[in-house]
Amino acid sequence: MPDPRLKVTDLSIDFGGLKAVSGFSCELAKGELVGLIGPNGAGKTTVFNMLSGIYTPTEGEIAFWDRKDRVHNAGKMKSSALCQIGIARTFQNIRLFGKLSVEDNVRIALHTQRTETPLDALFRLKRFRLDEQWMTAKTGELLSLFRIEEKKHELARNLPYGEQRRLEIVRALAANPVLLLLDEPAAGMNPQETEELMRLIAFIRKEFRLTILLIEHDMRLVMGICERIIVLDYGRTIAAGLPEEIRRDPAVIKAYLGEEALHA
Repeated sequence: MPDPRLKVTDLSIDFGGLKAVSGFSCELAKGELVGLIGPNGAGKTTVFNMLSGIYTPTEGEIAFWDRKDRVHNAGKMKSSALCQIGIARTFQNIRLFGKLSVEDNVRIALHTQRTETPLDALFRLKRFRLDEQWMTAKTGELLSLFRIEEKKHELARNLPYGEQRRLEIVRALAANPVLLLLDEPAAGMNPQETEELMRLIAFIRKEFRLTILLIEHDMRLVMGICERIIVLDYGRTIAAGLPEEIRRDPAVIKAYLGEEALHA
């Protein structure tokens, strides 16, 4: 594959003798938007947890090319190290700092990019002041792009559900990723919010030059924005291809989509 961003080879993980994911492989090129779908319990979030360093694979390899095209053995790295080299994610269940302001939720994610030393911070030296100015400007820029800047002083837990979802994406983008993992970003959204989310994902992919892998149950969203789709069932890949190929695949229809997919 030209210009690779991620290459996953024969990834597996066991939990107490139960193989939750078995022999999962995929490749993502720079700038691709790929969907990962399947029934509940198919292993999708487990795959994300391995890609983001929450779980360590029992078997297999994860190769990741960072923004400088250096390749990393990502399967052996922790979440904090993966964030440093350019992998960020959101979660199926929103994980904001609810008792902190909207602005502070974003500033926390920006801390990995600060340049000052402890001495600079202790004595409020020039580098510390420059970092503070940059963080304030960057936070405002990101919140403005996602139309929640006017709520920057509100507690994150007080935002409407759709805006909490947007804030979680903002926080992931603040980490300056090149690969963004979106875990069911449309969960709990109404059709209008889902439509807005589709436009938002397309926008951030172009604006931030991202490669995106997303898990989603909303087939309208998946079929509408993903260039390729991978289908999991019982921890194994049962199909991979273009959206129209997946829609017509008999194994996918039987395991997940149902006969109505043929007429959607």
